[in-house]
Amino acid sequence: MSSMLSSSAGAHQPLSTPRRSRWPAGRVIGHALVLAGALLMVAPFYLMMVFATHSNAEILSVPPPLWFGHALPDNLALLLERLPFFWRNLGWSFYIAFAVTALNLLLCSLAGYAFALLEFRGRERLFGMVVATLLLPGFLGMVPSVLTMAWLGWLNEHKALIVPGACGALGIFMMRQYMGASVPRELVEAARLDGCGEFAIFWRIVLPLTLPALGTLGLITFIGSWNNFMGPLVVIRDMDLYTVPLALRALQGSGQTPWGALSAGAAIAVLPLLILFVLASRRLIDGLTTGAVK
Repeated sequence: MSSMLSSSAGAHQPLSTPRRSRWPAGRVIGHALVLAGALLMVAPFYLMMVFATHSNAEILSVPPPLWFGHALPDNLALLLERLPFFWRNLGWSFYIAFAVTALNLLLCSLAGYAFALLEFRGRERLFGMVVATLLLPGFLGMVPSVLTMAWLGWLNEHKALIVPGACGALGIFMMRQYMGASVPRELVEAARLDGCGEFAIFWRIVLPLTLPALGTLGLITFIGSWNNFMGPLVVIRDMDLYTVPLALRALQGSGQTPWGALSAGAAIAVLPLLILFVLASRRLIDGLTTGAVK
């Protein structure tokens, strides 16, 4: 009898279910795709660093080198020989990018404050016109801009690059959206009731609350100004006034291109951007994701 009960009890015991895999197939495929995309993004930078340490003959060999060599001092010497104003060009790039970034942070935040927290007639229509300019290709304004700079007598001067880039529609849009979503109107109204002026409200209350958006806008603007090629190409004439992208393009003139020297110069030009991105990446992510979750 006891054996029958034990057998019947054993018959009703549930079968053990197999344990789920710790790494399901979908997750593995997703990680593989992300890794492949990351490698594709990093590969050009890695090859640029590698080629900066090899001679032209080694770079043009088949297969090309995939590890670092010993020709970096020779490439740097050739770079400075072909581009005697390279360090000055680097300084001009810093100057222009810093000036454009500072002006964009100030003017775009002021415009964003006006569109987000001030009431005036035609505000939405004017903001719609600003946003509509984002739909226009950048090259459409190149000829009128150059003609305007020539009329002002600013050709071959760096202010022809700084003033037109001092305020952009994208920056105004970003700051307006951020201020409208993250700055409490009650706080602004309370400051007005206390007798605080509009500029004081903007400078003391609103601006400190928009630091993530300012960091994001500053990083985007600095990188865009640093990498700007067409603007200096149509405005700047003297080689000692070139920015870094234009100076590196001058290496690709007649004759054989010194790819090692060009890679060394490109590596030097990219290094400040990498440092800036590492320092500001967290603020960039905060500025882009703020408002995504209410």
